[in-house]
Order: sequence, then structure tokens, then C-alpha cells
Amino acid sequence: MYKYIIKGGKPLEGEVEISGAKNAAVAIIPAALLVDGVCRIENIPQISDVTMLLNILKRMGASIRTVDRHTMDIDCSGVTSTDADFDMMRRIRASYYLIGALLGRFGKATVAMPGGCNFGGVRPIDQHVKGFAAMGATVEVRNGLVCADTPDGHLHGCEIYLDVVSVGATINLMLAAVFAQGTTVIENVAKEPHIVDVANFLNSMGADIRGAGTNVIKVRGVQKLRGGFYSIIPDQIEAGTYMAAVAGTGGDLLIKNVIPKHMNCISGKLEEMGVVIEEGEDCLLVRRHGPLRRTNVKTQPYPGFPTDMQPQLSTILCLAQGTSIVTEGVWDNRYKYVDELLKMGAAVRVDGRVAIIEGVQGLTGAPIKAYDLRAGAAMVIAGLCASGTTEIEGIEYIERGYEDIVEKLQNVGADIQCVDIPEAQEDEDIQRIG
Repeated sequence: MYKYIIKGGKPLEGEVEISGAKNAAVAIIPAALLVDGVCRIENIPQISDVTMLLNILKRMGASIRTVDRHTMDIDCSGVTSTDADFDMMRRIRASYYLIGALLGRFGKATVAMPGGCNFGGVRPIDQHVKGFAAMGATVEVRNGLVCADTPDGHLHGCEIYLDVVSVGATINLMLAAVFAQGTTVIENVAKEPHIVDVANFLNSMGADIRGAGTNVIKVRGVQKLRGGFYSIIPDQIEAGTYMAAVAGTGGDLLIKNVIPKHMNCISGKLEEMGVVIEEGEDCLLVRRHGPLRRTNVKTQPYPGFPTDMQPQLSTILCLAQGTSIVTEGVWDNRYKYVDELLKMGAAVRVDGRVAIIEGVQGLTGAPIKAYDLRAGAAMVIAGLCASGTTEIEGIEYIERGYEDIVEKLQNVGADIQCVDIPEAQEDEDIQRIG
């Protein structure tokens, strides 16, 4: 077991390069199940969720060859199993994309309920199930497994209206519809950049998907997908996290390998807070030398402010002048991290989906814990901003979605280390929990 130790109070200076998008990669890798031939996928982030999905595909019979650190050749033409490893799948949220991919290819699938971060209960997949059923599948949940089947071995095109805007359901139904007979029309879909990226990947292999990035996606079923090359887009949320970090610590940071248009929803809010952002063709220069100003924010589906940036923004708002109000418009409970900020001297009050944040003069280092991926990133930002030493446990959550976060921060002036937790301390922590 490991933890991060951060000695805060240092401004961030220099350059950081953003990795491939986690949320695109964890959907594109299962999508490779639909392809007959070798997919060479570039800009794959080196994170634990990606490693887990690649290992799941290997267990199912896929051939995976490493070309370089961020490029893989994936060939799923030899996969015959419609079951995936239960223990591996239940650790990650993206396991549910295997349902759509396997249903699309084989007409049946047995997949564990999604794991990953817990925001106050099991993540619902009712919109996924609704869409699969409309395409002709029967779906049951038995003993923690989602069991889907089609009477005649394939899905049929239809019209689907999502009751709520869901990124996961949008991608999953898109995957399932690639080989469906006829045309599938999915309305009220999510429009996030990684949804467009998944559609572009599938289209580059021979799919016929139109409308990704709009309110309506149309998928005309095809007979076959063939191998090819594809490069994953940069990670919007990783870039936003480093933007929030320099906003909190101060300094000047050049953030490279980004799509500036994807960052507008984050850049606009940081600029309201007094952060200076200069846009280049594929980079952003982020500066903050004056005080942070208060603001209000509500998370919404893209192009609104992303829920995956809410903990990071809330953390730096703890240091802003005045009172800020944050409203979580996507998840019922995404404020578990607030108790950790309170240990560091923050002044935050949570009422349901609303957090009222009173700016304080500074945060003080303390032993804290990451409870989910983005909250973990927020804890790192808090440690970077705080005076004294911060120790963060639960870093396995952070490494699900941030490649080389320690090294990247060290390279721009942060004092952060990843160290072993001594066995005696582990035993003491276990006894305390028990």
C-alpha cells in the first residue's frame, strides 16, 4: 500500500503534457471487440482502469501487443467468450461497456455490475437496459451479473429516447447498435467530447454513426468492422485538474496536448475567479498571481461545467475571497471529500446537492484520504495549496485516472512523493476500522 506525501505552498511553474482521455479509452477498448482485425490505438493513458480492461480482453481471448508506452495493437477477432472475469470487472465502472459490445457482436453478454467510484449508491444502468430491450434483448440482473440475450442472435434498429442524459447509456447503446439490423435512433443523448471520440473510432473502422455531439445519434447497422488506426483525444478532466492546481497554488503553467474548445466550460469559470488563461492551438497557458475571487457553479452535462471537475473547483474555492455556492446537478452525493477539507481548515457546509463555501486565508496540511477518483485529485490540489505536510491515503483511486501524476507535478515544482505505508501502520489502520 502507498500514500502521497505533499509539502505544500509551492507555485507550479513549467510545462505539463496531458495524456489520452480516460473516459474515451475505457469505452474504445471494449469497442475493439466489435472489430474484425487489428486496431492500433494511440495515445492510450497508462492508468489502472485501462490496464484492467486490457487484462479482461486478454482473458477473453484477445491478442494485445504493446507497440510503445501509449500505443497498443488490439485484435479481438479470436474472442469467442461472452463472459468476462467477474472479479476484474466489478472493480471498474467501465465494465458495463462490455455489455453493449458483446451484445452487438454475439447477441448475448454476461457482465458484472459496474464498480469504480461510489457517489452514494450503485450507479443505475436503467437507461442502458431500456435501450437494449428496445433493440430486442432480454436483460436480467442475477447475483451481481447483468445477463443479456437476444432470441434470434442479433439486435434490431429502433427509436430510443433516454429519460435522462447519460454518458454511459449513450456510449453503450451506440456500441450495441453498430451491427443491429436497420437504423437505431437515440434521442436526448449526452454530448461529451469522449462520446464523439468513440463514434469517430467506430466510424474509422467502418461503422455508420452520425450525430455524435448533438442531441440525436443515428446508427445504421453494418455487417462488419475492419481494423485500422486511431488516436485517442486528450483528457479534458486531467487538463482541468492541472488548471485548478495552478489556480490554487499560483504560478504559470503551460498545459500541452489539449483541445482548447473542450476546455471552454472549465476555462470560463476559472477566468471568473481571476485566473488568466491564454489559448494556443493545442495548449493553454494558465497563470494566477492575484487573489482568487468567489463564484457560483452548477455541474451539468456537456457543454456545461463537468461533474468530474466539481471536487477540484470546490477545493480551490475554499481559498477564494467571499462565499461561493456549488450545486451538483448530476450526482446525488458527491461531497464525501468535504470532511477531508474540513480537517485542513476549510469552511464548507453541505445541504443535499449544494455546498456553501466560505473562503479562508489558507489550508493546513493534515492526514486525509481519497474516497473516489476526482475527490482524490481534489485532495492532491488541497495538499499542494496547504501550508505544512499533507498525507493522502487511498491513492489507488487517483491512479485509476491520472497517469504519472506524481512525476508530472514534481516536474513543475511540486514537493510530492509516493511512499510505502509501513506494515505496522496498515495493521493499526485495519484495527481502527474494525
